[in-house]
Amino acid sequence: MEKFTLEILFHIIGIGAASGLIFKDQKLYIISDNSSYLYEYQMDSKDLKKHELLPNPTENTPKKDKADFESITEFQDNIYVFGSGSSAKRNKMILFNLQQNKKSQTNDLGNLYTVMQNFASIAPEDFNIEASAYNGQNWYFLNRGNGPNSRNTLFHVEARKLDEEFKLMSNDYKLPKIKGVRCSFTDAVLVENKLYFLATAEKTTSTYKDGEILGSLIGRIDLETMKIDFTKKISAANKFEGLTVFKIASDKIQFLLCEDGDSNNLQSTIYKLTLNKR
Repeated sequence: MEKFTLEILFHIIGIGAASGLIFKDQKLYIISDNSSYLYEYQMDSKDLKKHELLPNPTENTPKKDKADFESITEFQDNIYVFGSGSSAKRNKMILFNLQQNKKSQTNDLGNLYTVMQNFASIAPEDFNIEASAYNGQNWYFLNRGNGPNSRNTLFHVEARKLDEEFKLMSNDYKLPKIKGVRCSFTDAVLVENKLYFLATAEKTTSTYKDGEILGSLIGRIDLETMKIDFTKKISAANKFEGLTVFKIASDKIQFLLCEDGDSNNLQSTIYKLTLNKR
């Protein structure tokens, strides 16, 4: 995985602080950690729609009030959106069905998040779920290690539904540094039995406060061995927070990425990352 290309694909006006995205049927479904909407962007027509995820939805919600939607994943016709769990107001999971009138259902994951913290001995100030993936039987959550103790943790929850009985496992990872700062998980996507992930170096020891952005990398975890196959620095300036598969060929894999510029500007840039397969 030595060679890669990273390029700007297009800009979207009307979405700020993009924190996750899914490519499906020539559409992008995008979340923002400042917003309580799910955005649907038709790539061909450039049409942008907004779907309410919460009652009385807002954009550029004040930090102390926001649901902090940081991760998004999909399976079949369902899209799942997760709050980061970094405060009591950030424990929501939204189930959004693409076929049944596109209505959303809200669940509180406070109990599950508490079990995850206790199981992995992660203090509340170190808990910050930034990535999720689901294959119909197994859920994967990545805790971003931007808290005081840099806990980059992968949680594996074996369950069809998160409100049912489940089996829980966890693994910790020590990610590379960029300019002396340890990288921390920001998103992930499943490709067969591999978990491709993004990680960013940000000069902060808080899951709540932003810091200076020092760059981002991509990597891959083998879900059979739970070991990291590789990491590759892809930027010295961007805080990439969204990752979705775009195209897969015999020798290359392409992803779409979005970034959170930590501003209130309602504009998002979508990038295309091409990696050579190993």
